Amino acid sequence: MQWLFDAWVAIRDFMELGGPVLNVIALVILWMWVLIIERVIYFRQAHPRAVAAQVAIWRQRSDHDSWIARQIRAGMVARLNRGANGSIPMIKTLVALCPLLGLVGTVTGMIEVFDVLALSGTGNARSMAAGVSKATIPTMAGMVGALSGVFAAALLARAAARAMKDADDRLATD
Repeated sequence: MQWLFDAWVAIRDFMELGGPVLNVIALVILWMWVLIIERVIYFRQAHPRAVAAQVAIWRQRSDHDSWIARQIRAGMVARLNRGANGSIPMIKTLVALCPLLGLVGTVTGMIEVFDVLALSGTGNARSMAAGVSKATIPTMAGMVGALSGVFAAALLARAAARAMKDADDRLATD
């Protein structure tokens, strides 16, 4: 149990070292990963059920060849597409937001460094170090969050495209 407490202290110290912008970055990364996990669960559980339901409705139709039937099928595919791509645009937005927030952290940290320079000159390196850490840690956190999110968003977009192609093929053959 001591390791859990030590981990908590290390995370708390890291968050304090990065300044208030790091808290915002952490919340954005947390929200992004909640949405990513939701999409993974959707593709494993809900999407196959939705496709099966649409295929069952399509099979119950007697007419599959008329213009109206093709429009109904296109509407079914569009509903499945909307479900498959649900929060992927929001994930991509949060990925793009992470480095921007890191840049805000860099600017606020450098402002602190310049304040120290203005008050004490260049001779107080210890006071400047706190501002430099507040400048570099949010930048690093934003980039790490963005890199992990870019990879996950690309995998999810590919999974959505593949799932839609499979759903379209199932509706076309039945």
